[in-house]
Amino acid sequence: MLKDIFMGLSQNQFLNNAAKKYGLKLGAQNVVAGTNIEETIQSIKELNAHGISCTVDNLGEFVYKKEEAIEAKEQILKVIEAIHDNNVDAHISLKPTQLGLDIDYEFCLNNLEEIVAKAATYDIFVNIDMEDHSHLQPSFDILDSLSETYDNVGTVIQAYFYRAQDDIKKYKNYRLRIVKGAYKEPEEYAYQDKKDIDTNFIKLIEYHLLNGKFTSIATHDHRIINHVKKFVKKNNIPNDKFEFQMLYGFRKDMQLELAKEGYNFCTYVPFGKDWYGYFMRRLAERPQNLNLVVKQVFNKKTNTMIGLAAGAFVLGRLSKKKKRK
Repeated sequence: MLKDIFMGLSQNQFLNNAAKKYGLKLGAQNVVAGTNIEETIQSIKELNAHGISCTVDNLGEFVYKKEEAIEAKEQILKVIEAIHDNNVDAHISLKPTQLGLDIDYEFCLNNLEEIVAKAATYDIFVNIDMEDHSHLQPSFDILDSLSETYDNVGTVIQAYFYRAQDDIKKYKNYRLRIVKGAYKEPEEYAYQDKKDIDTNFIKLIEYHLLNGKFTSIATHDHRIINHVKKFVKKNNIPNDKFEFQMLYGFRKDMQLELAKEGYNFCTYVPFGKDWYGYFMRRLAERPQNLNLVVKQVFNKKTNTMIGLAAGAFVLGRLSKKKKRK
């Protein structure tokens, strides 16, 4: 029920627009690394000082116009220049839908190629983030096309998909981020039970650690992290073959601890005013995340906003059920 609420909220364009307008007043600066490139670079420098690298995501939702996709592309190109000019340890994460996948495939591919080409001139890696099942295969197709020319591109494997085992074998020679998955997917495409997802998550991690190019293990789950620590030690896997990843603002103490222990660590650094949908999906993915950040992120106004929004969502669903009856 709680997951459904957060997923519903993430797809609410009205609330997304309200969050963009009032985000800073609601404490959004604790959820994102900045609302502009300058603030974000400063946040990256602070993380780098603790031995933590970063992957930067220019947040954006509901992109259905070419001018919006072009604006997002130009912003990402500026981020690449800023990473190079400031000599920070960071790379790029991006979503094909923000660059026009829902508008036109070739248009999106051209936008992505321009980004990957620019990043390649500075030896900056670009990670293609995966989204819901309807965008999955087109995103892999984009990766295949870009890989014919560029080697600075990788992607994400989501453990809740049945096809994940096949995908990770196909793309084992790529740098991959392995995640559990953040969208609400139908049973036709994905595991629904948490135990099944966790089991597949561990299988994927172990396979790529043993057979893959480089593995980014994206989780806040200390049990998974401890399992990986034991696994790499048992199998003599060097630290330069993998990294742990967490989201900016989540489990800060553990991020610093892992970096101090000598593990490669990368923080997923989202920036911009369009933070709302991103954060709701993080809560849907793992509702416990709310407990991890509520004290350090939310003030009373933000709690009120989420409470009212959740209440409105639940009432809306109940109202729809009554109408059906």
